[in-house]
Amino acid sequence: MPSKRPGSSRTRIVGGKWRGRKLPVAAGVRPTPNRARETLFNWLAAELPGARVLDAFAGTGALGFEALSRGAAHTTFVERNPATARALETQKVRLDAVADVVCADVLRWLRQTADASWELAFLDPPFATTLLAEVLPLVLSRLTPGGIAYLEAPRVEFQAAVAGVGLKPVREARAGAVWFGLVRKPAGVTHAGTGSAPAP
Repeated sequence: MPSKRPGSSRTRIVGGKWRGRKLPVAAGVRPTPNRARETLFNWLAAELPGARVLDAFAGTGALGFEALSRGAAHTTFVERNPATARALETQKVRLDAVADVVCADVLRWLRQTADASWELAFLDPPFATTLLAEVLPLVLSRLTPGGIAYLEAPRVEFQAAVAGVGLKPVREARAGAVWFGLVRKPAGVTHAGTGSAPAP
């Protein structure tokens, strides 16, 4: 839920070396619910050590910082709102986190940054948009073979995005109105992200 004013609400890191550390939530930012994050990071326990992570539509950075807290090697945060990006940079310094903060439109940045790749990507775009369906193919094409994309959206948007790339979720759950799950890029595919991609 949006907060009443910037910094008036906080969310927390739920596990790892920064467990309990609080992150400010700016007005209009909707962090992933704690229950969903706890489920998600239980799913990802074996994937996190040493992983390079993309936190697109980063917002509070809760997902990317949580990944670092639990053993990821590096997170790239992408956030288009300048004030929110500055808050991420401040939090990065406070935690001494191994991360980059990019203030940019996610879709434009992905199209212009062809040399980066990740083992794990978090995709939690604003609700009631087509952004998840637009960004998922681009991110899959940049994941390493066997890499994982986390998706969070209302049910219709979630299912449309997954169907659009021809994959099936390897994990899927619901927290209230939020649907979330994991899609794995097939291990033998170096470029995935079209409807012709094989299922895992």
